[in-house]
Amino acid sequence: MTRRRFGLIGTGFIGRAHAIALNAVGAVFVEREAPVCELLADSSPEAAAQAARALGFARSTGDWRDVVADPAVDVVDICTPNFLHREMALAAIAAGKHVYCEKPLALTAREAHEIAAAADAAGVTHMMGFNYVCNPLLQVARDMIAAGELGEVYAFRGSYFEDYMSDPAAPWTWRCKRELAGSGALADLGSHLINLGHLLLGGIARVQGSLQLVHATRRDPASGEWRAVENEDIARALVEFEGGVPGSFEISRVATGYKCGLACTVFGTRGTIEFDQERMNELRWYDAAGPAARSGFRTILAGPEHPDYRPFCPAPGHGLGYNDLKVIEVRNLLRALDGEARAWPDFHEGARVQRVMEAIEQSAATRSWTEIPA
Repeated sequence: MTRRRFGLIGTGFIGRAHAIALNAVGAVFVEREAPVCELLADSSPEAAAQAARALGFARSTGDWRDVVADPAVDVVDICTPNFLHREMALAAIAAGKHVYCEKPLALTAREAHEIAAAADAAGVTHMMGFNYVCNPLLQVARDMIAAGELGEVYAFRGSYFEDYMSDPAAPWTWRCKRELAGSGALADLGSHLINLGHLLLGGIARVQGSLQLVHATRRDPASGEWRAVENEDIARALVEFEGGVPGSFEISRVATGYKCGLACTVFGTRGTIEFDQERMNELRWYDAAGPAARSGFRTILAGPEHPDYRPFCPAPGHGLGYNDLKVIEVRNLLRALDGEARAWPDFHEGARVQRVMEAIEQSAATRSWTEIPA
């Protein structure tokens, strides 16, 4: 195994999460060579230097292009606002770097396909930051479905609710402008739900969507002026998976009271499973084969018998957290870099998610079912 040297671009919430994972992965998964936190880029040399000291990086720069060009960097880790992903990813790929990029991969499906194709042509490893699907219990859910423990799956219900923009007084941010964020709730939250659906049931064939804007204007904290919100607060869709299973998605960034409400239910002829990220160490399972007098959902607590839990804790029920999922994600990336496993979710999955989001928007505009292009 080679000790990989990472260059991190962006030190906001998600950049810090990546840095925590890079620093922790070698201690948790002791069979892996710990990566080197080599170079960190932020919006100014001063901000970058301060972040590098806090996050354990050897060097810093105020120009992201230095990370891409630096011969000491093997992997470029992109944790910036959405509109910057394409330029940074393509530059890193052209420089022969492996690329680890937070979702969404790009602003459009065309851009996402361009990035994935470039990465393949360059022969570099590429991976997306969809860490929720690294949850050990979602791996259990996927295995239960694949093994037929639910019988024939006949329906999927998924949602992702948060309330970070539910207050009409919440300020205007870059997430409200299409040329900076792309779609709204779809890109920020729905991308995770679509990726979760792909994990459990495979690709999505077609959608019928609707979009809703709740707060049409917000005050710009810099200018004090009211600015238009250019993308949706709520997205809803009926979906049909490639295997024929129907489902529903509901996504909202204005769902008062919800903090990380990524949830799904999978219904089968022999049972049902339910997952809720706000209770991320629990998987609820209903077994229809039990006696009627004992019927009801049972709760499976995350524990060392489940994939990737034991390296964190030898005792069941103690629980993992959001940053632990990032640690697992980074371990998966290191495995792929060492040729031991396929990188997933990769840029092709990022492009597939982007196509579904775009189809939901197109369907909302035409008020009709829209096929997902191959």
